[in-house]
Amino acid sequence: MKTVKLASLSLCMAAALLATGAAQALDAADLYVKKTCIACHGKDANTPILPIYPKLAGQNADYAYNQMMDIKSGARSNGQTAAMKGVMHLVSEEEMRALADWLATLQ
Repeated sequence: MKTVKLASLSLCMAAALLATGAAQALDAADLYVKKTCIACHGKDANTPILPIYPKLAGQNADYAYNQMMDIKSGARSNGQTAAMKGVMHLVSEEEMRALADWLATLQ
């Protein structure tokens, strides 16, 4: 009986974490490096390697997330999206949300 209660409690806790936005638990600063964002957008997300690349620091979180989603899906395929397309298949929606939320906090 105790095992069943513990299992139920664990499932409830897991569901609660998902409901509150598990993306917040991700280390977005670490993701920014691991997913190679840093290579083009700069270590501070404000000094891209080329002037035509966007500065990501301080971008609206929903805007940044939607841009990443559109690039990944192919809905956006203009400008410099070819470079991003090669990377976005490695980034999950949860990771995109964490990155977008984190970028919005930067200046």
